Amino acid sequence: MLKFVLFLAAIVVIFLLAFIASTNKKGIKIKPIAIMVVLQLVLAYLLLNTEVGVFIIKGVSELFEHLLKYAADGINFVFGGMTNKGEAPFFLTVLMPIVFISVLIGIAQYIKVLPIIIRFLGLALSKINGLGKLESYNAVASAVFGQSEVFISVKKQLPYLPEHRLYTLCTSAMSTVSASILGAYMTMIEPKYVITALVLNLFGGFIIANIINPYEVTEQEDIIDIQEGEKQTFFEMLGEYILDGFKVAIIVGAMLIGFVALISMINYVFAAIFGISFQMALGYVFAPFAFIIGIPSSEIVDAGTIMATKLLSNEFVAMMDLAKITDTLSSRTIGIISVFLVSFANFSSIGIITGAVKGLNEKKGNLVAKFGLKLLFGATLVSLLTAAVTGVML
Repeated sequence: MLKFVLFLAAIVVIFLLAFIASTNKKGIKIKPIAIMVVLQLVLAYLLLNTEVGVFIIKGVSELFEHLLKYAADGINFVFGGMTNKGEAPFFLTVLMPIVFISVLIGIAQYIKVLPIIIRFLGLALSKINGLGKLESYNAVASAVFGQSEVFISVKKQLPYLPEHRLYTLCTSAMSTVSASILGAYMTMIEPKYVITALVLNLFGGFIIANIINPYEVTEQEDIIDIQEGEKQTFFEMLGEYILDGFKVAIIVGAMLIGFVALISMINYVFAAIFGISFQMALGYVFAPFAFIIGIPSSEIVDAGTIMATKLLSNEFVAMMDLAKITDTLSSRTIGIISVFLVSFANFSSIGIITGAVKGLNEKKGNLVAKFGLKLLFGATLVSLLTAAVTGVML
């Protein structure tokens, strides 16, 4: 009974925070929000508590397990002998498989399977989310291509997008994760939580956007004009996606080095002055949010610390920290925190998205920079909502 009360409290707090930041409080559409919350609950129950959900998650998990094995063949060919058995470094076991997953995405894109799926799902979502077809397409595409690459596919639309529509597109991009790194996540947290978060975040982004940034889109405005790249040969495409995957792995690795080192230094200095690490201090700040999303009271500070780490650095750093204390946490806490971590909602993503948009259209990139903090605020509320929905189902 308590978890249902906490869920209602979480919904009230999350929606109230979104309402306070709303740019058009009178324009908030209750019906699509209610429908999508119900859909989140149904999908969470299906994925976490039914045989159908077990079957789906087992199938996806086994698929990625096989893909990671195939990726390991390529990694071992290049880096074999560099590490002792059972002691392969994080970069090789977690980040390098991104290259192979990126190749598979490129092939699906090249043979036109992926664009059809994205358009179909986007059109279906537009029927229930109260927003436009472009917003719906972008949300699905973000979950495939990633938060920076997705804007290339809507390059032609960028110059004509007003601020409110651009905000929704950016919120979707920050609230999701790219398919190329799903395998990496599944090596760090349970696959069922990765898949659950991916599905719930899709709807969560629309829910929060409908509160913070409600608007109407006319039929004339709602044109999906997708940017097509130059026609490439199959092997040109393979080369491009291989290099793109490698770039992602290198960038994530570089960010981990920088953030882990920086947090270590800040923790040391903060502890020397105040007698408590900076992360632990932030854990107390986030503890109330951890409590309302269903974390047991005895674990809210530890959970809050992981949540704060994700916000300040990135999800990989937070997942690594979670793995260190897994033995001290309940399975319920691990599940709730795991789904919270599966998104790009962190401070560094503001710069990534701003840079991506600015590279395509400088004026719109400057606009994104102006609402960067509000963008992170909205995406963080999406993660909290996903965690709260998961909490009531565990």
